[in-house]
Amino acid sequence: MPRFFVDREAFAEKKGCDENSVVIRGEDAAHIALSLRMAVGETLVLSDGEGRDYDAVIAAVRPDAVTLSLRASRPSRSEPPYEATLYQCLPKGEKMETVIQKAVECGAASIVPVLSSRCVAQLKAESREKKLLRWEKIAREAAKQTGRGKLVPILPPLSYAQALREMADGDLSFLCYESEEETTLSAFLPEKEKMPGRISFLIGPEGGLSDEEVLMARQEGIPSVSLGKRILRTETASGFVLAVLAGHYEL
Repeated sequence: MPRFFVDREAFAEKKGCDENSVVIRGEDAAHIALSLRMAVGETLVLSDGEGRDYDAVIAAVRPDAVTLSLRASRPSRSEPPYEATLYQCLPKGEKMETVIQKAVECGAASIVPVLSSRCVAQLKAESREKKLLRWEKIAREAAKQTGRGKLVPILPPLSYAQALREMADGDLSFLCYESEEETTLSAFLPEKEKMPGRISFLIGPEGGLSDEEVLMARQEGIPSVSLGKRILRTETASGFVLAVLAGHYEL
């Protein structure tokens, strides 16, 4: 069944509608009317982006506005039982777009770009807002395609030191380090009965993390873990971690 995220404003809009109606406008309205060719009486699922889903029936449809009548509502069943925040050291080129798409698909709750010492890419002030808007759109589309019940925010970029301080406030924090030889991710994770509510993890850039950066993390109480015997690309590692978390706590 088609699924669409609806901004809170749409739920509040009551121009010519009763209290159980919602109006979708913009690209989503055009998609429903022109691409999907949906008609009055057909049903779809709406999500408020905060973890609640609604069954909805189309009451009126135009390319610029689709009016829907809300039926039953329920908590989304597609969200992980924990909140995992990805701190991703900024990769070069368009790799961050791949990282965001796959991390959202795999269950990340939020994504934070990080500027570490070996980051080749930089977010220039003049292009930063445009880039963040692009990333937010990718995250929204990935959430919609995957059936997520929550929108995944792309938060403002942080320095490496700032990221470590934020991570230290989580229930469980770690960084992924290819030279870690003692602790694997699977061994590090608590058992399901002791599942942490907030998980934070950091992925380094193409050149990896420096020894000094790993030491900084340990000084903040953030240990390093191994992702196994193979060295993963930076755009692959976060999806791998999120898949391990899902397997450990959800499956």
